[in-house]
Amino acid sequence: MTRALTPYAQALGIEIDHDEAGEPVLRVDYSNRVAGRPGFLHGGAMSGLMEMAGFAALQAELDRRGETMRLKPVNIQVEFMRGGTEQVTYAKGTVTRAGRRVALVNAEAWQDDRAKPIALAQIKVLLIPAE
Repeated sequence: MTRALTPYAQALGIEIDHDEAGEPVLRVDYSNRVAGRPGFLHGGAMSGLMEMAGFAALQAELDRRGETMRLKPVNIQVEFMRGGTEQVTYAKGTVTRAGRRVALVNAEAWQDDRAKPIALAQIKVLLIPAE
């Protein structure tokens, strides 16, 4: 089941580009909404893209398991590898552990070459059973 992205993701122009082995790959086109210093993507926009990619991957995993949970971020750690430039940016999350109460997700963002990520993130998420 594909879920809609959050209003925050929609405000930044983030959308689902394609599905890769059951995990969504997100994208954002360069625009004033995600611009930082002249010619570069804003670090907060990169972080937001990776957070949304991590949540999308976790939601896909929970959907496969038939579980309905509310996701509450506990901690997000971002490592910026290089500056994102004025081009399309992609991000994909990978669930490394999804227990009954806590999930750990890694995310990566890249532009023209996936082998050269522009940023990496580790996300810890509290899983709360939906009422």
